[in-house]
Amino acid sequence: MPATTPPPARTRRGVPSGAATAIQAAVLVTFLAASSAPTPIYAVYRDSWQLAPSALTVVFGVYALALLVALLVVGRISDHTGRRPAIVGAIALEAASMVVFLAADDLAPLIAARIMQGFATGAATGALGAGLLDSSPTRGPVVTSVAPLAGMGAGALGSSVLVQYAPAPMRLVYVVLLVLLVVQATAIATLGETAERRPGALASLRPAISVPRQARRALLVAAPIDIAVWALGGFYLSLGPALTAAATGSADPLVGGAAVCALTVSGAAAILLLGGAPALRVMLVGAPALAVGVATTLVGVHTGGTPVYFAGIVLAGIGFGAGFQGALRTVVPLAAPHQRAGLMSAFYVLSYLAVCLPAVTAGIAADTAALGTVADVYGTALIALAVLAGVGTLMISRAPDR
Repeated sequence: MPATTPPPARTRRGVPSGAATAIQAAVLVTFLAASSAPTPIYAVYRDSWQLAPSALTVVFGVYALALLVALLVVGRISDHTGRRPAIVGAIALEAASMVVFLAADDLAPLIAARIMQGFATGAATGALGAGLLDSSPTRGPVVTSVAPLAGMGAGALGSSVLVQYAPAPMRLVYVVLLVLLVVQATAIATLGETAERRPGALASLRPAISVPRQARRALLVAAPIDIAVWALGGFYLSLGPALTAAATGSADPLVGGAAVCALTVSGAAAILLLGGAPALRVMLVGAPALAVGVATTLVGVHTGGTPVYFAGIVLAGIGFGAGFQGALRTVVPLAAPHQRAGLMSAFYVLSYLAVCLPAVTAGIAADTAALGTVADVYGTALIALAVLAGVGTLMISRAPDR
């Protein structure tokens, strides 16, 4: 490396790139923390409003679908309007959703709040991801990979603490998040703009979904593990607290929040630690870790072994992080630069449908069947997908053209 290293890039108002990266990372963490904050409150909603399990999974599912729509429709808008307007607009919509959460007194406004929140999160994810790459091309990809899972863990754990120990369990967490969003909107507004305004904003709203021919084989191999990891996440973010209560015998919100936190934080750690490993090797770590982790979790559910249950969650979380990272890195580099937007859109569709549809199906089943039985069927399907992905990855890694 030359002795004279260029100084860090600065935004147009002179804010160092390190500060811009930290501010945008904090906003991304807050958005994802807000996404998991309702999870520990679901039991309170259920008991207060007499909701069925299917209603809770619908509340989660509409969030994921709204997020997907936002990623597909406005995910590239900041390339045309600039980063700051897109991020501040997303924060404003997220803050509005917090107000709706605060006023919610039944299922309908809760669903409306989750739709608003999902769209805001999708819009923010696209703009913040691009802004982080602008401010730090080297650290940006790491932040955008780790921050979402770390944020979900922090949101679930922080919310569960407030639900269990603070007053107004159905309201206080949204007040805290609303204050954070206002502060962060002010911080974003002080940053310099890193993207020039350019024409084509309306054209960018048209989703482009495609899978290039050279990436189709890899996508077929990666799809089972991608579906499995996001279906696992969807289950824990909707029915996780109820399953944790059944496994541990404790209905304390903090215990349910700790389970979600264990899953997401171990996933973030796996992404961080395996970032430099070859993609196929990461897949070969993720698939068996997910399968063994889910099986161990089910053992904990049926034996009432809390340590076994949490050990399974941590191992499944490692599979979550490694499986998703391996799948993404196996498929996306195969596309030419002009094909990557369409391929990423296809990947988003696969991932977010896997988040919501299996979880909603499980919720409907839990209306009439025991949750343990539903978890057994769900877990068996995840294990089968993980095994299928592992076998496919071994085959593709040993193929002559690899």
